[in-house]
Amino acid sequence: MAGIEPIDEERIFDEDWVLVSQTDLEGNILYANKKFREVSGYTYEELVGNPHNVIRHPDMPKALFVKMWETIQSGQVFNATIKNLCKDGKYYWIDLEILPIKDENGNLENYMAAASASSRKNIEETQELYRQMKESEK
Repeated sequence: MAGIEPIDEERIFDEDWVLVSQTDLEGNILYANKKFREVSGYTYEELVGNPHNVIRHPDMPKALFVKMWETIQSGQVFNATIKNLCKDGKYYWIDLEILPIKDENGNLENYMAAASASSRKNIEETQELYRQMKESEK
């Protein structure tokens, strides 16, 4: 997307980090770890209680998130490469895994997400697919 730049690749590709967040069943953030806050540029107070899609990059196809919700609401794990938007308008790519968390009776309680820096190969392969998906949304 024109005018939006990636965050410093040194922060993404040369560090070991994991972004962790937890949401309620509607996708509102309950928890975001320190690295999630650092990378996204948001404070804890700006994130908690707000929809997780505050970091959704406009390049991301809607169909991916429809599939994500179908998958996690059915109690299955969802995996994808995702482009996220920082508070300052820059972006970053992650390999994401969302785990549905269930109570002792097997009922969905909330969702836990863990993400790490995506490889250049994953980014290159995914970018074209998402571009085509976005194009078909028009």
